[in-house]
Amino acid sequence: MEGRIELNDFYNDGFGWICKPCERELKSQQNAAEKETSRLMREGEAESIQPRFSNLALAKWTDITNRTLMCPRCGIIEPIDKF
Repeated sequence: MEGRIELNDFYNDGFGWICKPCERELKSQQNAAEKETSRLMREGEAESIQPRFSNLALAKWTDITNRTLMCPRCGIIEPIDKF
Protein backbone atom coordinates (compact mmCIF):
# COMPACT_ATOMS: atom_id res chain seq x y z
CA MET A 1 0.00 0.00 0.00
CA GLU A 2 1.44 3.34 -1.05
CA GLY A 3 1.59 6.08 1.58
CA ARG A 4 0.34 9.59 1.14
CA ILE A 5 2.91 12.04 -0.24
CA GLU A 6 3.35 15.12 1.98
CA LEU A 7 4.68 18.27 0.35
CA ASN A 8 5.40 21.76 1.68
CA ASP A 9 3.61 23.82 -0.96
CA PHE A 10 1.16 21.40 -2.62
CA TYR A 11 -1.51 18.89 -1.62
CA ASN A 12 -3.57 16.45 -3.65
CA ASP A 13 -7.33 16.80 -3.34
CA GLY A 14 -8.05 13.69 -5.40
CA PHE A 15 -8.58 15.71 -8.57
CA GLY A 16 -5.11 17.23 -8.87
CA TRP A 17 -2.31 18.98 -7.01
CA ILE A 18 -3.26 22.32 -5.45
CA CYS A 19 -0.84 25.13 -4.55
CA LYS A 20 -1.41 25.91 -0.85
CA PRO A 21 -0.28 29.59 -0.89
CA CYS A 22 -2.36 30.43 -3.98
CA GLU A 23 -5.41 28.68 -2.61
CA ARG A 24 -5.22 30.70 0.63
CA GLU A 25 -4.83 33.94 -1.34
CA LEU A 26 -7.66 33.13 -3.73
CA LYS A 27 -10.01 32.21 -0.88
CA SER A 28 -9.33 35.50 0.90
CA GLN A 29 -9.92 37.43 -2.35
CA GLN A 30 -13.13 35.49 -2.97
CA ASN A 31 -14.40 36.23 0.54
CA ALA A 32 -13.68 39.94 0.07
CA ALA A 33 -15.40 40.00 -3.35
CA GLU A 34 -18.47 38.25 -1.95
CA LYS A 35 -18.82 40.97 0.67
CA GLU A 36 -18.54 43.75 -1.93
CA THR A 37 -21.14 42.56 -4.45
CA SER A 38 -24.65 41.33 -4.01
CA ARG A 39 -25.58 37.71 -4.62
CA LEU A 40 -27.59 38.79 -7.66
CA MET A 41 -24.44 40.11 -9.34
CA ARG A 42 -22.24 37.09 -8.39
CA GLU A 43 -24.58 34.36 -9.54
CA GLY A 44 -25.92 34.03 -13.02
CA GLU A 45 -25.78 31.82 -16.05
CA ALA A 46 -23.37 28.91 -15.85
CA GLU A 47 -22.11 29.36 -19.40
CA SER A 48 -19.66 32.10 -20.19
CA ILE A 49 -17.83 33.47 -23.21
CA GLN A 50 -14.60 33.34 -21.17
CA PRO A 51 -14.50 29.98 -19.36
CA ARG A 52 -12.56 29.79 -16.08
CA PHE A 53 -11.07 26.88 -14.17
CA SER A 54 -12.94 26.15 -10.98
CA ASN A 55 -9.60 26.14 -9.15
CA LEU A 56 -6.98 28.63 -10.33
CA ALA A 57 -4.39 27.15 -7.93
CA LEU A 58 -4.18 23.83 -9.81
CA ALA A 59 -0.53 22.83 -10.33
CA LYS A 60 1.00 21.17 -13.37
CA TRP A 61 3.91 18.82 -13.97
CA THR A 62 7.15 20.40 -15.23
CA ASP A 63 8.61 17.18 -16.61
CA ILE A 64 7.45 14.07 -18.45
CA THR A 65 8.39 11.80 -15.50
CA ASN A 66 5.89 13.58 -13.19
CA ARG A 67 8.44 14.24 -10.47
CA THR A 68 8.29 18.03 -10.20
CA LEU A 69 5.22 20.22 -9.67
CA MET A 70 4.86 23.88 -10.60
CA CYS A 71 2.11 26.37 -9.89
CA PRO A 72 1.45 28.35 -13.09
CA ARG A 73 -0.02 31.20 -11.04
CA CYS A 74 2.84 31.95 -8.62
CA GLY A 75 5.71 29.86 -10.04
CA ILE A 76 6.49 27.76 -6.95
CA ILE A 77 8.34 24.56 -7.92
CA GLU A 78 8.62 21.50 -5.69
CA PRO A 79 10.02 18.03 -6.42
CA ILE A 80 7.92 15.00 -5.47
CA ASP A 81 10.94 12.77 -4.80
CA LYS A 82 11.83 13.32 -1.16
CA PHE A 83 13.97 10.30 -0.29
